[in-house]
Amino acid sequence: MNLDQIFNTAQEAFLFYKNISGKEKAAFLDTIAETLEANREEIVPLAVEESNLPEGRINGELGRTVGQIRLFAGLVREGSWLEATVDPADPNRQPLPKADIRRMLSPLGPVVVFGASNFPLAFSTAGGDTISALAAGCPVIYKAHPAHPETSKKIADCIHQAILKSSLPSGIFSHVEGGIDIGQELVKHPLAKAVGFTGSHKGGKALFDLANQREEPIPVYAEMGSVNPIFCFKDKLANQLEPLAKAFVGSLTLGVGQFCTNPGLIFVPKSQAKAFEKAISDELNDIASAPMLHPGIAQAYYDSIQYLQSREELRWVKVADPQHLINGSTALAEIKASDWLKDLVFQKEVFGAFAMMVVYENQDELLEIAKQLHGQLTITIWAENHELQDQLFLLNLLEEKCGRLLFKGVPTGVEVGFAMQHGGPYPSTTDARGTSVGAYAIKRFARPIAFQDMPQELLPDALKDGNPLGIWRMVNGEYKK
Repeated sequence: MNLDQIFNTAQEAFLFYKNISGKEKAAFLDTIAETLEANREEIVPLAVEESNLPEGRINGELGRTVGQIRLFAGLVREGSWLEATVDPADPNRQPLPKADIRRMLSPLGPVVVFGASNFPLAFSTAGGDTISALAAGCPVIYKAHPAHPETSKKIADCIHQAILKSSLPSGIFSHVEGGIDIGQELVKHPLAKAVGFTGSHKGGKALFDLANQREEPIPVYAEMGSVNPIFCFKDKLANQLEPLAKAFVGSLTLGVGQFCTNPGLIFVPKSQAKAFEKAISDELNDIASAPMLHPGIAQAYYDSIQYLQSREELRWVKVADPQHLINGSTALAEIKASDWLKDLVFQKEVFGAFAMMVVYENQDELLEIAKQLHGQLTITIWAENHELQDQLFLLNLLEEKCGRLLFKGVPTGVEVGFAMQHGGPYPSTTDARGTSVGAYAIKRFARPIAFQDMPQELLPDALKDGNPLGIWRMVNGEYKK
């Protein structure tokens, strides 16, 4: 495998691909979506076999993958995402004439994308990172995840078919296999301009550090997991105890707990702790263990549980049973807030169907919890409206600790749309300004560039007088078409 050749080909493709129209990029993305749909009968069995995920889940994930591709196709076809901004010249301005300055977003260049283990389709070969980079105008060098190699090859083949059908350079997408050493070489390559990653904190942080040690540091958009805490209030639990317990357990155990948004931490007032614990325990007893994605993830899950079982601060409500190592058994431990606050290890994510119930005594403890809480993808608040009225300071604290703040329901289930934010303060991600789900994911792989006094005939269409693309632009400080 010659990485220099792969990157050189990608760079050559970039110099062409960055300049094609949004409509042409959209047509290419639509062709990828169509090709994936046409190959559904081959893709689904491969993904099921390699991931231990049920056929229904894989079919749904393929639908989501196709849906987000079409979302980005619509986004680039319309074009306003470019943030085109025009400040026209004013030669009569005093004391000095004003130059003509026009600004827009421009693609970065070749992007390295790492596949995720828990989503063989939606966060992998043709997943959100790959598609948002392609939509921005960036070629992608994709590092396949070893947990589902054949699925990845099949999806890559579909992308290459779409490239051929669209008469685009083959270097727009490259599929690379290998271990940690290959991943490191990809990040270190001087032609790489950004990195997209979904996985563990250890893996994401290692890539982030590597990218910042380069002669030319590059951005790493690493989504590294989260415990997605739920904050419960007394009256809400008293009024909806059993439905909330059912919702919590359903969210916790969905996909054997292998979602980045499953709630592994729940804060419960002491007055409701016993009743809520029993309700959760009753629900957990009805959940059968099921295969995890692969043995390595299962082993890591039980290793984490085994360590926590050595901590005397924890009281175990339900202990995981590693009778069949590949199967993920549910587990629940309880701890006092005063003990939880003493050790940051109790904030570490356990990837699987494990939750820690933290029992708090009063408002002061709740505020201290919020202050010490690490950055999260999501935080959920279960409270009646009247209970929220006295919690503005707490809400302000929690807003600083997450990318998505929920006031009903559970955090699992990430809507692929325009307003979604799937990314939060460190350590949930390396850059809280980006999202890996939704339309704004495209902006991770673009940079602003301004053109001053550039001749009209040389300007990109997005910035020309007359607005030939018909997109929303800011002209002299006002949004116009």
